Amino acid sequence: MKVIYGINQIRKFKKPVVALGVFDGMHLGHRRILKAVVDKARGIKGRSMVVTFWPDPHGEKSLYSLEHRLRLIESMGIDVSIVIKFNQRFSRISAEDFIKDILVKKIAAQYIYVGRNFKFGKQARGDFRTLDKLSPCYNFKLKVFGLIKIDNQPISSTHIRRLITKGKLDTAQKLLCRPVSILGTVIRGSSLATGLGFPTANINPHHEVLPPAGIYAVSVFLENKNFKGVCYIGAKPTFKKRIGKHIEVYIFNFHKDIYGKYLEIQFIKKMRNERKFSSPQSLARQVKKDISLAQRLFSLPNFHHNICPS
Repeated sequence: MKVIYGINQIRKFKKPVVALGVFDGMHLGHRRILKAVVDKARGIKGRSMVVTFWPDPHGEKSLYSLEHRLRLIESMGIDVSIVIKFNQRFSRISAEDFIKDILVKKIAAQYIYVGRNFKFGKQARGDFRTLDKLSPCYNFKLKVFGLIKIDNQPISSTHIRRLITKGKLDTAQKLLCRPVSILGTVIRGSSLATGLGFPTANINPHHEVLPPAGIYAVSVFLENKNFKGVCYIGAKPTFKKRIGKHIEVYIFNFHKDIYGKYLEIQFIKKMRNERKFSSPQSLARQVKKDISLAQRLFSLPNFHHNICPS
């Protein structure tokens, strides 16, 4: 997927089919829009495109960092993503000028696909009605997608964010149509886990919403390879030197130097809450049990069930 950063870098593409939105979280509703864009672009031999914004115009903490979001967009088969920096200057562009100067003049969009609740332009005055009104003038076709509801609850990034912070990962992953995950860079840590006999990768998450403290069985993705492991989120209460929320992952049967690499960690199952142990030795014994339990879980034939609602 080609990624274009900034309005001035945009150029015209062949028969663009454009999905317009923030797409934070890339949840079930977002995936439906992008799949339709990809299908349409292939059908007319055009280019499937996403126009998105960073940072989030709503000013909320992101479910996913921009890098993580772009990876998920690419996984849907999108050809081109245009990332528009949402700053004060851009926020003053009217909805009509955004359509005329960017979607029409710069991109030459032939089709625009958008969610019914998406707002854009100065003071968020633009919506699907604005696009609908101007589509005959600028000769593009519009497709509007309604909200998807599961159990009478509309799917939204705000709702999913809340579910993750409360630890309701099973519900969140149904709405995401995949396990809850974070993307982060491997950094150097205190080597406390190595001292206990379990060398871990310390993770600096990319401004993403984190699940509550605890021990999780996880899938780990590194350079398109999938590993299994155990992830710890917490403040290391067993040790005297308390820290803020800390993330580290022990990858089964893995011994490579991966400092500076990106890891995606998918949370498959929470195994226990964080707690303080009487000594580092008793913590080490528990960690050994955690690893054995996670390995047993991954060996179960139906452990990875289909998480997307039918």
